[in-house]
Amino acid sequence: RLGLLLDTSGSMQEDIKFARTAAVKFMNALPEAADVTFVDFDTEVRIARYGPADFARLVERIRSRKAGGWTALYDAIGVYLHGASDLDGEKVFVLYTDGGDTRSSMDYGELLDLLKASDITMYAIGLLEHQSAFARSDQRMRLQQMAAATGGLAFFPLGPSQLEEMYARIVDEIRSRYTIGYVSTNRRADGGWRRVEVRVTRRGLKGLRVRTRPGYYALYREPAGR
Repeated sequence: RLGLLLDTSGSMQEDIKFARTAAVKFMNALPEAADVTFVDFDTEVRIARYGPADFARLVERIRSRKAGGWTALYDAIGVYLHGASDLDGEKVFVLYTDGGDTRSSMDYGELLDLLKASDITMYAIGLLEHQSAFARSDQRMRLQQMAAATGGLAFFPLGPSQLEEMYARIVDEIRSRYTIGYVSTNRRADGGWRRVEVRVTRRGLKGLRVRTRPGYYALYREPAGR
């Protein structure tokens, strides 16, 4: 289940052509997607889901997007997460943005909580070259934090020549991931955050790091007597 989130706000004016091309290229790099949920956002958030028979129509929609308006980045991710929560299968979304938010009703902390509670992996493509030095540093950090909350990655390409290598890495990760389950010994249904760390102990693989989701929220059950 592939999600494509495209920032079409005014601040993307100098990057929108690159972002449109990048989104189409990635969709073509993952032909096994069961469907594609496309979200484009500026002051408003628009969402639609396309099956394989409609991919040509989706490409035309992506190519027709123009930049303008404010940026409801956090709300757009929230809308996508809500719509994808009932879907089965493996869910991945790729976000194309300069990382700024000027319009959302949701704040950054609320968005991080939603990402941590989801079962979706996020890859962010940060287009920051036309941002000020101060904004670039803050927006880079936020995109990295958002992706890490889901076990994903953030990339910051400097031009089209870096797309192929970047996409090859994302597709390779999608096709070679493992799902590991376990039963926690902590039986408290308090809704609290449970940090999870996965380490490799096999000999000969010293120094190898595993990138995973950082944890999960426990179920919450109302205490008896309330």
